[in-house]
Amino acid sequence: MSDLNKLSLKEKLGYGLGDGAANIAWRGVATFLFIFYTDVFGLSPVTVGVLMLVARFSDGISDVIMGVVGDRTRSKYGKFRPWILWTAIPLGLILSLLFTSPDLTDSGKIVYAYVTYIFFTLIYTANNVPYGALMAVMTGDDKERTSLGSFRMVGAFGGGMLVQGALLFLVAHFGNVNPEIGIEQLEEEKFRVTVSASSEVESVNIKTENGIADFIWDDKSIDVSQNVPTHGKSFALEADKEYTFIVTGEPNIVADSISLIDQKRGYSNSMYVMSIFLSLFMFITFYTTKERVQPPKTQKNDLKRDLKDLINNKPWLVLLVIGLLFNVYNSIKQGIVIIYFTHYLNNQLLAASFLVALMLASVAGAMVTAPLGKRFGKRNLFIGALLFSGGINSLFFFLGPTDVTAVFTIGVVSEFASAIFPTLFFVMLGDAADYSEFKNGRRATGLIYSAGSFATKFGGGIAGAIIGFVLGAYAYNGQDAASIEGAIPGIIMLMSWVPAVITVIAAIFMFIYPLNQKKIDEVTTELNNRRLKESKI
Repeated sequence: MSDLNKLSLKEKLGYGLGDGAANIAWRGVATFLFIFYTDVFGLSPVTVGVLMLVARFSDGISDVIMGVVGDRTRSKYGKFRPWILWTAIPLGLILSLLFTSPDLTDSGKIVYAYVTYIFFTLIYTANNVPYGALMAVMTGDDKERTSLGSFRMVGAFGGGMLVQGALLFLVAHFGNVNPEIGIEQLEEEKFRVTVSASSEVESVNIKTENGIADFIWDDKSIDVSQNVPTHGKSFALEADKEYTFIVTGEPNIVADSISLIDQKRGYSNSMYVMSIFLSLFMFITFYTTKERVQPPKTQKNDLKRDLKDLINNKPWLVLLVIGLLFNVYNSIKQGIVIIYFTHYLNNQLLAASFLVALMLASVAGAMVTAPLGKRFGKRNLFIGALLFSGGINSLFFFLGPTDVTAVFTIGVVSEFASAIFPTLFFVMLGDAADYSEFKNGRRATGLIYSAGSFATKFGGGIAGAIIGFVLGAYAYNGQDAASIEGAIPGIIMLMSWVPAVITVIAAIFMFIYPLNQKKIDEVTTELNNRRLKESKI
């Protein structure tokens, strides 16, 4: 391997932090935004599903435009690195605005959600397309790029672990309203709980620390048919007014067992903190990386030719479909987790531990991708991982709300395999860029990598629509306990076999991917020889 293609550990770590930053944004949105919109901001699931789908229709165009712009950017920092610098603060800012809850009318909330969500996708495109393309120009060696891809995914899963593991605890910390709590024991596992607070809160959620106990209102003015037992209640809190509940199903309840959380304030302040880390990580990526691979010296800007080469690039076309499908799969799993733990397992904070466990499994999966890819070939490994992850994930269908160990086991095993998808995908986009240069004598790295951003965002939009429509079909209302209970079958479907079906479809498409390892080695050798000749001219 020539020095031109050799990457230092510092550079690999710095590049990996960039996807850590991106995943603070992306996994934060994929995991928490749906339940924030429905249970906190007060939008219906169908409205949210349509929003996530409609907002992504512009992404195909914006991703291609950003790929073209990146390829034509000229600066002393290179083509792609400057965009990481320029978008670091705007991306953190728009993420904060997504989780801010202004006091608006119902129609005003919808407009606010559309505007902030669309701006988020656009700024994410301006950051993530150049970030992905940077991998292909840091080194021209496909095996070194596979190693870099593993560091990228470790960074991605580390950023995901940070936001998914810490956010719910930060919400509980920042959202704590410090209530006055009175408890009267009526029977062995039956208590009368009275709460009040000195400040007014538009929407609070009360539950026990373990999330096991059932709450009903101790208020004769409430219709008995509407006063069903649920694992917590959400309500508007007036200052200095007492609210009383009958709490059953859990022994030894004391004041410290009761939490009263302002979720709007909790989510907003928590995401403000995460946004600071996001911007900081992006700055580190910019300052520690370097662009080395340049287009052929004789190449002239020709957008029509670049687009023609792209459409005729069979590896890229297959990867576009594969990327879309596996992102639908992963986004459905991420988007339903908090709802599943909150309303089926009845323990929202346990979701944080589950998500951290998944991230640890993902790190392990990313780290073994390079040696497994070398052993079995990227295409064969991709197919095996798809079928294995989807098959294991379908087993969630058979679990009950008390099967916590099985939930963790199935989730971890499935996630270990699914971590291989993005690790291989972004490496294989680099292979597709090499193939285009090999075949056509031209290189449009940013345009090639626009597929990665498009697949990620549009796949997430389709997943959000699927979640919204399924929950809508079961009349789910995150602020109404009775409707939540009726939607449990839909929640289980979304956690189990609905995403699993996607992996089977993706595996079928992967069989037609044309670049086996022998062909990739041929392409790499030929391109390195061409670049060596150019460097001597």
